[in-house]
Order: sequence, then C-alpha cells, then structure tokens
Amino acid sequence: MKKIIALLLLIFTLTACAPGGENSAAAPENASQNEVAQETAEVEGTITLYTSQPEEDANQLIEGFKELHPKADVVVFRSGTEEVVSKILSEKEVNAVQADVILVSDTVTFEILKANDLLEPYESPELEGLDPKFYDPDKFYAGTKIISTGIIQNTEVYPGEVKAFKDLISPETKSQTIMPSPLYSGAAAYNLSLITRTDGLGWAFYQGLKDNDILVDKGNGAVQKAVMEGQKGLGIIVDYMANRSKNEGAPVVFIYPEEGSPIVTEPVGIVKGTQNPEVAQAFYDYIISKEGQQLAADMGYTPIREDVEAPEGLKSAKDLQVLLGDDAVLLENREADKEEFSKVFN
Repeated sequence: MKKIIALLLLIFTLTACAPGGENSAAAPENASQNEVAQETAEVEGTITLYTSQPEEDANQLIEGFKELHPKADVVVFRSGTEEVVSKILSEKEVNAVQADVILVSDTVTFEILKANDLLEPYESPELEGLDPKFYDPDKFYAGTKIISTGIIQNTEVYPGEVKAFKDLISPETKSQTIMPSPLYSGAAAYNLSLITRTDGLGWAFYQGLKDNDILVDKGNGAVQKAVMEGQKGLGIIVDYMANRSKNEGAPVVFIYPEEGSPIVTEPVGIVKGTQNPEVAQAFYDYIISKEGQQLAADMGYTPIREDVEAPEGLKSAKDLQVLLGDDAVLLENREADKEEFSKVFN
C-alpha cells in the first residue's frame, strides 16, 4: 500500500511540474508580462483618459487594451495638449480632477504636471524594455513613442527643393507654408522653446516665418489637411501624419530638416488620486509593453522600444539627428515663449 501511495505522489508531482500541466506555476516562455498579468489578476472598472492623441488612434489604443482586459473600460477627453493641461490644472484648483491617466505630447508638459503634484509615481514592470532616457527617473511618467517634427511638402503645389527649416523663410517659399500654433499644440510649444534656443535658428527663424507670410493654424491635423488638399505646398508637421498622408496616396513627402529634428515622446502618467489604480496601471503597462508598442508601430508611430521596428518611411530613434534642449530651461521659459510668439504673430 505504501508503494502505491508513493507512486501516486510521484505522478502528481511530475504532472504539476510539467509544462502546460493544469497546476503549472510557470508561465509559457514566450508569454508577455501583459499576458501573464491577465491570467493572474483580471482588472475591471472604468478610468478616464485625458489625451491629445488623434481620436482614431486613442480608440485603437483602447480597443487593444480591452482585448487583454475585457472587464475594463476607458472613457476619453481629447483636445490639444495646451487645452488638456489647462483643464486638469483648473480641475485641481477646485479639487475636482476627473482624469485617471494622462497622455500628452512632451516631457516639459509632464514636468509641469509633476511640479503641480498631479502625478502618481509608478514603477511599471514594462520599464525594463525602455531606455532610461525615455522615462522619468522618479517614475512619474514614461515616453510612449518617438514623434519628430519636420517638413511636409506637396510636390504638385510646390515642386522646389526643400532640405531645411531655413528654406521655409526663403523668398521662393513665401506664402507657401502652414504651421501648428504653440498656443494649442503641445509639440509646437515644445518646438518653439527648443528652436528659439538653437544656434542658427532662434527667434529670427520665427520672425522670418512671419515675414514670409506663414499661416498659423490650430494643430498638426490642420497642417496635414491643408497640405494634402493643396491649399498650401509646405507645412511644419509631426512625422507620422505626413507619412500617413503619403501612404494614403497624397503627393507629399516628409523631410527631416538638415538642422536636426525636434522630438517629443508623448509620455503617459497616472494621475494622483485615481479611484481605480489597478486599471490605470494596467493601461499604463499596456501602452509601453511590446504588444502596445507594436500597435503604435502599426498605427504609424516610431516605437519607444528597440525590440519593435519603426514603420516603413520613418527613421528609428538611433537613426535620427535630434535637436536637444535642457528640459529645465524649456520648462522655465515655456509661458514667456508663448507670450513672445503671440507678440510676433499678432
């Protein structure tokens, strides 16, 4: 009888330890952290996302998240970065913040949120897949993609050669160009403070744009539409929008400027005091996971992770000539720069 019991115990132990066994404690070797999390701790409930992402992209992101977490939901408030930040700062003043997660353009904006005690630190397990330069050392936010700014050209409207930002202030391009407003677009606000502190460009570049009769519109979407439809031949725009237009058959090209490319990383952060931290953390994890980054690449963005390839037509992070600035200086001067921009373009 003892031999039979011993044999049964041996069989049970081997079955429990075998890969794929019903009682196996080990996850499959190729399972992602998100897949393991879904198997071990399902999250449920609703969070509110404040974002400047295009509506269609935000919807795809949420759909991808809900495939992993079907009991969770995300409602969205969407506007330009500057308006999103104004909204959440106003809500904080009356102790009525509605957001659980925020996803907007650049690190300088997130430093504003961090300084206003609006973010909750979170050390996501998915940070292991990111270069430390792309997330806050205090873990208040992490970049989600690399978005560079350059020039879109409709070659049927303006067939001339364009290689650099400076070409947009030449007599040949007079009245040909449109740009997003830094009073609306967070990326444009970041670019304003960066470019005005870049040797060879500076405020003289923006005065040159004004003198060359540039059109200033709300955001990058307005620039994309105007150049695609031939209302303007040139525009200052983020890379993925120009690349999408080209892939849709528009007679446009995207030009990485010779001076270098300003980049933003559209960080994500969890809002302090969220009522559903489990869903907020799961959503944060998904965005920077390999699955979430592959979705970003499929939507046309350059991924923040090196183990996911950039979409065709865009440069990867390692191939970009990046214009760099000191975030502390850019933050300190952001509002003053926007005021000066308003004076130049009044």
